[in-house]
Order: sequence, then structure tokens, then C-alpha cells
Amino acid sequence: METAFTELVGVRYPIVQTGMGWVAGPRLVSGAADAGALGILASATMTLDQLRSAVREVKSRTREGTPFGVNLRADAGDAPERVRLIIDEGVRVASFALAPSRELIARLKDAGVVVIPSVGARRHAEKVAAWGADAVIVQGGEGGGHTGEVATTVLLPQVVDAVDIPVVAAGGFADGRGLVAALAYGAAGIAMGTRFLLTADSTVPDAVKAEYLKASVRDVTVTTAVDGLPHRMLRTGLVESLERAGRTGALLRAVRHAAGFRKVSGLSWSAMVRDGLAMRHGKELSWSQVLLAANTPMLLKASMVEGRTDLGVMASGQVAGVIDDLPSCAELVERVMAEAHAVLERLHGAHPPPAPAPTAPTTAPAPTPAAPHPHGTLPPPG
Repeated sequence: METAFTELVGVRYPIVQTGMGWVAGPRLVSGAADAGALGILASATMTLDQLRSAVREVKSRTREGTPFGVNLRADAGDAPERVRLIIDEGVRVASFALAPSRELIARLKDAGVVVIPSVGARRHAEKVAAWGADAVIVQGGEGGGHTGEVATTVLLPQVVDAVDIPVVAAGGFADGRGLVAALAYGAAGIAMGTRFLLTADSTVPDAVKAEYLKASVRDVTVTTAVDGLPHRMLRTGLVESLERAGRTGALLRAVRHAAGFRKVSGLSWSAMVRDGLAMRHGKELSWSQVLLAANTPMLLKASMVEGRTDLGVMASGQVAGVIDDLPSCAELVERVMAEAHAVLERLHGAHPPPAPAPTAPTTAPAPTPAAPHPHGTLPPPG
């Protein structure tokens, strides 16, 4: 299935495995990439050396030339060094959780790297498109992790109409029906996080995956108790206790977690302060919110790496409530594409328009064909 997105990045299918912290490591990324999707490494929880090692491991696990990406924090103090690593290692795609600067975009594009920021609002898509981004991933409120209030079905067409670069839809996607729906809205592909987390290639502990599989749609909630920002995750006893703890208890916990994350990340206290300043400026956060943000990496690590669902949080999209199995990445992508083609076959064959009634010949000029949509149209069922 060819779309503007597959042509841009060189993948076989218009599917993205998103860069989830502690989850999107070399095994998952190489599984997604080998299956024909765009796998994206999550680098925010890696040191520079760990990122370099992860990039090389993905290359060793995949066929030569297989495209994949690295997700970066645009506001990180060492973002320029990470950009240099991506360029030096020949990574095909750089994705960003926050809007990168015009200078970072230009530097990557000059080196032939495809730049794909993630956005949660139309104005953000317009801004990065004007700065030269090659495509955008737009996440609606159904998506996991930090999220907004606008549903994908409302946000996606807004962004598609606002920019002339490929748009990839995220938030609420898990199957081929969703892919066709996104294409119908004008998107050039879909991005999935929770669905790829729940695969056999994901390194998330089995006990944690079991908690996701047990969850219903009602068990996926949005809370500000973790880091002061709206964060979609599974509702657990820990989440409820955090919500009851109050600001003072949360701040004390954040200080402890900040110290823990400093050891894991290799960052100095001064580097963490610089990152906090950048985060505060970019999101207009209070100092207490910046400190609370230290909760997130360590609380996610407790679940996603250590399997301690009693001590960690589990970021999740709403689609967790409708997922009930753990296929490999190859099986998942094959299933999504087979279902998408079946849906397209059904749509193309449903209710064909009646034959027009015969009319007398006229000499009216032929109508001017409509200009093509910048993201293409629905592909034929084959």
C-alpha cells in the first residue's frame, strides 16, 4: 500500500510503531521495521552511548537499508549531540515529542534525515510545517501518555486541511479498519503505541502485559497526579493513591525520583536543571509541575522494565480496552494490512452508483479535473 508517507520514508506499509520510553528498544523496533512498518527507538531514557548501541543493534537485526527512526526530546540539553549521532549513524527518520527548533530541523534535513514531529494541535502542525518538517504525527486524546482533549476524529481532519505535508494519525488505532478510516480522513498512515507494546516482540514483562490485556476501556483514565500534566494510563491502585496523596506528598516523591533518574540517565544535576528550564518554557509549567515531571521516567521504568505494577504506572491508549492478544510484529502488521485491504474491497463493492439516464449530446466543455489532495486518495483494494 503506497501513500505519501511510505514514499517519504521508504517503508512498505503506512504504519508507525511509536517511540515509547523504556518500551521501544532494539527488539521491538527491529521487529516492526522487518515487518514493513516504521519502527522508532525511544531515546529519552537512554544515554548517548546507549542510544548509539541501540541504533547499531537495530541495524544488525534488520536487513541492510531497512529504514527506522529515533525519537528525541527537542528540549533536552544534549539534543544537538543526539542529532549528530543520528546523522553520523545514518538513521533515516528523526521524530520529536515536542516541536524541534527551526535550526534542528534544518540541520537534520541538510543531512538527508526525514523530520517527523508529533503534534497535538493544528497550530503546532502549521508551525513545524512552516519550519520545514517533512511530515507530522498528530495524536488525538485517545492516545496514551501525555495527551490532549480533542479526539482524533476531530483533530485529524483539521490538521490534514491545514498543512500540505503527509499526516500520520495516532490515538485510537489498533487494526486495519482504523487504517482505512485514517486514510479516508486524508491521513497518509497511522501510528500505534499500545498495540505494538502488546506484541510478543515487546520486552515489557509478561505480568505487565497481562494487566493491559485485562483492562477494559473504562480502566484507561487520564490523570494529572503523576506529573501535573494530563497523562493517559491504566487506572491502578497506585494511580488512585497518587491522586489522594496531595501536592506535598507528590513533590517529595518527585525529588526522590529525580535523584533516581539522574543515576539512570547519566545526567548531572545542572543538566537536569537546564532540561527543566527548557520544559518549563516550552509548556509554560510552574516549578512544581517541572519537579513533578521527574516522576514520569522512574514510575514508567518500574512497570515497563522491572514489572512492578504496584510501584509503577502504565501509560496506555484507550485501545488497550479492545486488545486481547500478543501477536508478533510481523503477525500484527500482516493482520492490519489484510484487514485494511478487505475493508477497501468491501467499500469499493458496496452500493455502486446507478447508471446515469441517457441524455441528449451537448457541446458543453469538459469539466476541469479537481486538483489532487496533497496526501493522496484511498488506494485501490489491491
